[in-house]
Amino acid sequence: MDKLVIDIETKNSFEDVGGRDGLKNLDVSVVGVYSYKEDRYISFDEHELQALGELMQKSHLIVTFAGVRFDIPVLAKYFPWNINAIKHFDILEEVESRLGRRIGLGILAEANLGVGKTGHGLEAIELYRQGEMDKLKSYCLNDVKITKDLYELIKKQGYLWIPERYTSQMTKLMLPYTEEEPPQNQLF
Repeated sequence: MDKLVIDIETKNSFEDVGGRDGLKNLDVSVVGVYSYKEDRYISFDEHELQALGELMQKSHLIVTFAGVRFDIPVLAKYFPWNINAIKHFDILEEVESRLGRRIGLGILAEANLGVGKTGHGLEAIELYRQGEMDKLKSYCLNDVKITKDLYELIKKQGYLWIPERYTSQMTKLMLPYTEEEPPQNQLF
């Protein structure tokens, strides 16, 4: 079975759907994926979501950053099977449960990988609206790469560095993680 790192971008914003309560009314524009089995980055347009679903159903683990609160609930409406049946490792959820607060992907990337994000979600919506699909896919896949690299770092060293607010100090946040063997059969 495969293991996937996933990030989504949407066509619309929370403002367009009446706030965070309208999360399920957001529409996918692009999904970026890293497939461990295929060792490659793949992007899926909105009309290719069936192929994404087929790939996901052959996976035993989905890795995301903020996927529990955003990516997975938005994607769920596109599939007739239970997307939540796939085991999920959400870096933001792990960090927040131990740290007691949220922290952005870009901040974690800069502190731990020495790289930053190439934009933010609202810019991605604007790229979609302008028809800049190649730029949108590149932005999304960059976030997938950052998420994958942070995941690999957590597996390797068991911690991430967290910048302290308003100071130049860093906190070593322990994130012990042991990857489980994939199940032989997964039913949806």
